[in-house]
Order: sequence, then structure tokens, then C-alpha cells
Amino acid sequence: MRVLHILKVKGIAGAEQHLLTLLPGLRARGVDARFLILVPPDNPVIDFTVAADARGIPLEKLIIRHHADITLYGQLLSKIREFNPDVVHTHLQHGDLYGIPAARWAGVPVVITSRHNDDVRRRNRALRWLNRWLWGQVSAGIGISESVRQFSMEVENVPADKIVTIHYGIAVKGDYKSSTVSQTALRSELQLPPTATLVGTVCRLLDWKGVQYAIDAFSQVQQQFVEAHLVITGDGPMRQSLQLQVRQLGLTERVHFLGWRSDATLVMSGLDVFLMPSEREGFGIVLLEAMSHALPVIGSRAGAIPEVVVDGETGLIIPPKDPAALAEALAHLLADRPLRQYMGLLGLDRLEVHFSAERMIDQTLGLYRQLLAQQVH
Repeated sequence: MRVLHILKVKGIAGAEQHLLTLLPGLRARGVDARFLILVPPDNPVIDFTVAADARGIPLEKLIIRHHADITLYGQLLSKIREFNPDVVHTHLQHGDLYGIPAARWAGVPVVITSRHNDDVRRRNRALRWLNRWLWGQVSAGIGISESVRQFSMEVENVPADKIVTIHYGIAVKGDYKSSTVSQTALRSELQLPPTATLVGTVCRLLDWKGVQYAIDAFSQVQQQFVEAHLVITGDGPMRQSLQLQVRQLGLTERVHFLGWRSDATLVMSGLDVFLMPSEREGFGIVLLEAMSHALPVIGSRAGAIPEVVVDGETGLIIPPKDPAALAEALAHLLADRPLRQYMGLLGLDRLEVHFSAERMIDQTLGLYRQLLAQQVH
């Protein structure tokens, strides 16, 4: 089976991380799975190409000069005919816009799209019309969460039998809490005592990620829990305003901005509680990474978060944009170390059963085979 994945890449975010796990898994199962990526002329996406090469994934690049680059259709058509895939699988708006028509013109038997988010921009009238037309050109679609599947059905009129849910999955690498090296290393870096309790988040610093609510909530409990510190890992347009918020609350000694880190998972292994107070979330692969480190999660009741975090078992679910509720949940976990550890272990168990890379890869390959079999009949 030959499968070509098409997407526009600007860096390594959730969709890209997902594909860097999916394609090697497909190739290990005998599928000739390849990347064809669209890249801006000023961004060679070195990190992504290095990561793909390290995983043994064949990759080709095409330059996309602007949102409406009609020259791409001819280039894509030529590349698709050259590879002659059984399946073309497109991702994100530009991958869909250019990849789906080109694949149909090339006569590809099965064309699939994955929906990776519930971005409010998809409610725009012009985009809704465009995406509804594109849905008419594909064999089937994948929603990376039930929340995203329902959003696609509501906003883009996708028939229920044309889109399936296949959750993201990650490799589960065993006992993440067997060593205290990462925990002591992070505390040492922050010049904190080994007894410090660290709560934190790893995300792009965007308004809808809700980090401002985490800071507000932490300010409400920090006097009660004097050994607690808040660690914010990531960068983005909200960083300056968040740092100003911290200064105004007098928390500069208790809140630590680490910026973008290539070792974010190592940082995460030094935490005691993971926070995800997003206002919306298509999935949030970082939740799985937190669970892989046996961390309890406090997340908002938004998007796919309640699909991943079981309230009262693997973490606590609170309303979005509610610092008071977040503070109450935070105080509950900070006061009870055995509960934190118990929830974290339940999260690790849940990850292994429901969100493993193997499960995701097998379900995706099963869909490919099902759709190809329908073409034969």
C-alpha cells in the first residue's frame, strides 16, 4: 500500500507531532507512507525535516508562496502521479485545499482528510462553503477527537457516516517516575529546594490557552502553599502580557517562564501537577505527554479535554475561564500528595489502554484498508 500525506508545515505543533508518530508506525507495518509538505519560501522547517529523516520517513517539499498559490495544483498533480499512491491523506486547511483536488484529478482511489482542530475560523462563511465542497471530494475523514468530529458535522455538514474518530496516540515508554533525575534537575535549574512542589503547563502562549487564568488561580493559593511554584513552558504573543500580570500580582519569585524548550518533556517530568485551562482544544497531545509522566491533570471542560482526562480519576475538570474553580482544584491537589500520585498512575494506565501509538496506527490502517476494499467492490 502506498500512502501520501500532504500538509503545510511551519514548525512542529500537534498535527506534525502526530504525523511523526503515525508515519513510522505505518511504515513498520509494510505501508510505503511518505510526506509531501508545503513550506513557505522563508521557512525551510529544518526541525521538522530533521525529525522526519531521523524516523526514516521519505519527504519532499513544495514551496507555497501565499494562501492562494494556484501554481501548486500543477506541481502536486505531477508529484502525485509520479508516486501513484493508493491513498492520499491530507491535513489542515492548505493540505486540504491543494491536496484533495490534485489527488482527485490524479485519479487516486482513496482520498482522506483529517480534522485536527475546532478552530473558530472554520465558522467563517466562505471557509464553511469551501470545506463543505472539499468534503464532497473525499472518501472519508478522521476527527482527532469526538469533539472535533461533532464540530465538523455541525459546522461543515459532514454526514455522520463519513467521519470517524481516531484519537491521537503516543509511544508509551515505561515507568517515567522510576528516576528522580528530572525532578531534581528542574528544581536545580530554577534554584529551588528539592521539596518545592511544581505545577505547570507546556503550550504556545496564546490567549485561548488560558494561561492567564492559571496565573490568577495560582495567585489565590500561593500563600497557603508556600512551597508551590508555577512553571510556564512555551512562547508566543501573550508572553509579555502574562509576565506583566505576574509582576502586578507580586509573583515574580513564584512564577517561572522557561520559554520555548526543545526538552519540554524533560521539563514536564519535573512537575507534580499539569494544568490545561484552555478555552478550546481540538485534542492537546501534550495531555498524553503529561499522562505518560504520571501527572494528574487539571483541565477545562472544553473541546477534547474531558475525552482524555477523567474527572475525579486521572485529574480534575473545571469550567473554562474560571480562575476560582481552577484555584479550588489546585488547592485540592496541592494539599494531597498521595491523591496526586494515585491520579497520575491512573492516567498512565489510561494512556496505555486508550491513547497508545499502536492503537492509533492500527485504527488508521484499518480505515485505509476498509476504504480500499470498498473501491474493489
